[in-house]
Amino acid sequence: QPEKALELKVHADRARASFNERFWYSDEGYLFDVIDGDGGNDAACRPNQLLAISLRHPVLDPAKWAPVLETVRRRLLTPVGLRSLAPGHPNYKARYFGDLRSRDAAYHQGTVWAWLIGPFIDTWLKVHPDDVAGARAFLEGFVPHLGEAGVGSISEIFDADEPFVPR
Repeated sequence: QPEKALELKVHADRARASFNERFWYSDEGYLFDVIDGDGGNDAACRPNQLLAISLRHPVLDPAKWAPVLETVRRRLLTPVGLRSLAPGHPNYKARYFGDLRSRDAAYHQGTVWAWLIGPFIDTWLKVHPDDVAGARAFLEGFVPHLGEAGVGSISEIFDADEPFVPR
C-alpha cells in the first residue's frame, strides 16, 4: 500500500521535525525533560534523552547526538550506571536511604540506575562507531560490584554520589 506508506512517512517526518524543534534545549546542548509543563519547559538533565538516540529508529537529528552524549557523560555517568537526575538540580538526592517516603523521594531524583548503561553504550557506539574498547570500558565499574551485594549479579540501583552504595 504505497499511498498509505507515504501518508505515514509524512506524519513521521512531521513528528520528528516537531520533536527536534520543541525538545532541543539549545542553550545547553541537550533535550528538555518536559515541554509545556506546569512550569514551562523543564531543563532537568535526565538520562531518558538517550532513548531519542539509542533506539533502532532515533528521532533526534544525528547532528545533535554528540552534544547530548557529552552532556550525559559529564553530568550523569557513574562507574555503575547513570544518575536519574544531574547533581546541582534543586530536587537532586544523593542517597537512596531512609523510610519509605525518603526513598520514594530519591527514586528518580538522582539515584543511579544500572540498566541505563545499555542505552548509554548504544549511543556511544552510534557517535563513536569504531570505539568498541571505549564502550567496553564503561562496564568496568561493574566488575568489582559483582563481588558485593547480590554476589554475581548487578544491583538495580545505587546511591548517586560516591561511594555509589548498591541498593
